[in-house]
Amino acid sequence: MNKFEEINRKRKESNARFEKLDSKVYKLFLEMGDATFCDGALPKKTKELIAIAIGAITNCESCMQWHIEQAYKDGATIHEVMEALEVAIDMGVGPVTVNARFALDVMENTFGKIKITKR
Repeated sequence: MNKFEEINRKRKESNARFEKLDSKVYKLFLEMGDATFCDGALPKKTKELIAIAIGAITNCESCMQWHIEQAYKDGATIHEVMEALEVAIDMGVGPVTVNARFALDVMENTFGKIKITKR
């Protein structure tokens, strides 16, 4: 069994365990997914592409696998999935640059006015 088959097996197994435990919250989570991932102002495929990017940002392999498979079923191309991942890459790096700007302010506050010199 490969990694992707194992993730699917575990997902199905966990879903069944939650059902046996009669988890109302988990049932609501599944219902929320059904309500979220349907055509609306945004087509379902677009929502799946957004979810792929969020899965990458949140380091959720199972989420990425599920939503890539769903996007494929909804007609997404490999290029659309790649662009969704590129958005995730940008959004992953973007906040770091914002934090780095804050770090520059802290450095200036700590060390005094920063003098620009070459290393």
